[in-house]
Amino acid sequence: GPPPPRAPPRSALRADGRSPDFFHRLSGERIPVKCPYCGHPKDRVVDSRESREGEVIRRRRECDRCGKRFTSHETVEEIPLMAIKKEGGRAPFDREKVLTGLRRACGARVAEEKLEEIADRVAAAVAESPDREMATSEIGALVMEALKGLDHVAFVRFASVYRDFQDTQDFVKEIRSLIRKRRGKPGRTRA
Repeated sequence: GPPPPRAPPRSALRADGRSPDFFHRLSGERIPVKCPYCGHPKDRVVDSRESREGEVIRRRRECDRCGKRFTSHETVEEIPLMAIKKEGGRAPFDREKVLTGLRRACGARVAEEKLEEIADRVAAAVAESPDREMATSEIGALVMEALKGLDHVAFVRFASVYRDFQDTQDFVKEIRSLIRKRRGKPGRTRA
């Protein structure tokens, strides 16, 4: 059959001042804004204003049947941040999970504010990535990089869970690498 009709642009008003019908994308049917007082599907917009720096448009509407006025709000749907799992599946990115992992790795070794900063930086990196999604391996690498410069013990704790070392050799190799880097820094003494 013929393709479903396209939705009118959100900001467009019809020539008679009536609001455009809302468009239900899945079924292709037009779903109007119904009057909350009488349920009538036809109204006209009497006032439109932007609020919250253009994130929301507030529309005052007047019902064609009962004449009562009501308000509707239009917002743009946020594109959620996503984490791409090792198996290829996707899940919503959860900043709180990152923070929980940091708290477990750090215990009381690192101030809460520092952990919050790391979680914020990771969330910002996911938000700035293409399609607002990032592989969990990249997310873990960002956390480890931040911990490596902050606290070596916390780094090793986090890495041991995140990298899922297959044997003690991998774990020892990571610790030796850290020790070599630490000794190579000027002004540091051997612990």
